[in-house]
Amino acid sequence: MNTRPDWTTTPIGPDILRGALDLERTGRGVLPHRLPARARQQIPDGQLAMAESQPSGVRLAFRSRATAVELDVIATKRVYPGAPPRPDGVYELLVDGRLAGRASAPDGDTLTIDLASGTAHSRPGPVETLRFTGLPDVEKGIEIWLPHDETTQLVALRTDAPVSTPQPSGRPVWLHHGSSISHGSNAATPTGTWPALAAALGGAELINLGFGGSALLDPFTARAMRDTPADLISVKIGINLVNADLMRLRGFGPAVHGFLDTIREGHPTTPLLVISPILCPIHEHTPGPCAPDYSAMSEGRLRFIATGDPAETAAGKLTLSVIRDELARLVGQRAATDPHLHHLDGLALYGETDHDELPLPDALHPDPATHRRIAERFAGLAFGDAGPFAVKDR
Repeated sequence: MNTRPDWTTTPIGPDILRGALDLERTGRGVLPHRLPARARQQIPDGQLAMAESQPSGVRLAFRSRATAVELDVIATKRVYPGAPPRPDGVYELLVDGRLAGRASAPDGDTLTIDLASGTAHSRPGPVETLRFTGLPDVEKGIEIWLPHDETTQLVALRTDAPVSTPQPSGRPVWLHHGSSISHGSNAATPTGTWPALAAALGGAELINLGFGGSALLDPFTARAMRDTPADLISVKIGINLVNADLMRLRGFGPAVHGFLDTIREGHPTTPLLVISPILCPIHEHTPGPCAPDYSAMSEGRLRFIATGDPAETAAGKLTLSVIRDELARLVGQRAATDPHLHHLDGLALYGETDHDELPLPDALHPDPATHRRIAERFAGLAFGDAGPFAVKDR
């Protein structure tokens, strides 16, 4: 006996996709991107190309009476030889904002990245079907949050009742840019990254441009932010510049000015919050570059170390403490003529006492509990009554 419901297949397009800046049609489905095509043409390395295709904060959003939902996907599984296996990405289904189901794709394309040699190769894999059942038989808002750290092609969306495009929520759009910490590294779920948690606490619609290893003041990222409609904007600057050993103090200030100038071209009076780095002991006073600790990898653990020389800060090498001081000075200078520009010290989100209680497991990224703590601190400081994102500034 065939008990399969009568499915409605809904085309996956921008009308039901939130948090992505572009949607690429591939030979197998559609691939959400968090940078537009023009910016992607200027990406200089595979790290950012991979990071921007990982759909942190991207979700399908629609309304329906559906009690069952199927989503066909092709997930990209990352393999790092010598490192512990990565967990499968998590898909979360929310009904009217509340979690109603989780699923994972156990197989898919495979991307093998050799950290020692810097090489990578890929292997195609199968389409997987995710199923969510037992949903209430009432008209409701449904969101499916895609894995924050697993590139995902969307192949087909099926429901057992028709789908409609949701009306605008009326919530302010928060556009955020940052590093792997903002991307969600070491968070367990897509709604568990600190920006996703903070957006929920602050009542905002998130567009997350947190890119693992790639918050590097790239001009094409600033232009993407300039051209993206937003009510609230934040940029978290620092850790990637240190662990990539990308620039010196002489270039840092002008690069920050240029990044903010570009954003202001499209958002001249939008509340703009500049956030300095959270505590990261390996780089507080030691420059980059950052590297995997291969002795830890041989024990099946992933851990990072700083390989620079603290004495080189005298020659302009960047550390987190240097960046915090410079950002505070620079934002204070600009705020004299830009009353909508604000500064937040990252140590107010996660500092020494937090590290004593909740140390960074790999010496670089927060765990799920720390993501929540950072989110709660940010929500209070940014969205609270005295914060730059409070209602009075919208």
